[in-house]
Amino acid sequence: MSEQLTTIEVEEFLPHAPAKVWQALTDPALIARWLMENDFKAIVGHQFQMRGIPVPAVGFSGLVASEVLDLDAGKRLRISWRDANSGNNLDSTVTWSISPEDDGTRLVLVHEGFNPAEPTHIASHCIMSGGWRNHVLPRLGQTLAGLDSAGPEN
Repeated sequence: MSEQLTTIEVEEFLPHAPAKVWQALTDPALIARWLMENDFKAIVGHQFQMRGIPVPAVGFSGLVASEVLDLDAGKRLRISWRDANSGNNLDSTVTWSISPEDDGTRLVLVHEGFNPAEPTHIASHCIMSGGWRNHVLPRLGQTLAGLDSAGPEN
């Protein structure tokens, strides 16, 4: 786990098949359960928005403007991440990488592009670091557990 001020890196084991984790990372209805409402499509170049809760302290409007930058189906998804209303000049990327491990999946999340010379970036880094670890990834785990209880793996 890296604690540089330019990057957030979170690694977690999920006791779910890689195909199920990939589904949760790329299905807009499932993304809405663990991250934010969105109009995501798993197509490189697709521009989309995610709608979350505004954070005025760091100039976050609550709207994330994103684009699918890279996609290696079943393995890696990289998107751009910036405030859609330019309330904060953070222009970053988020990459999710997954790989099979034992009876589940190893997920690595890397959020990069924070400028340690920018006070709002430092505050954003602090908030997002805790958010990814303590809120978003646990909700992803809950979403995956809900899929398990809904029926056989896809």
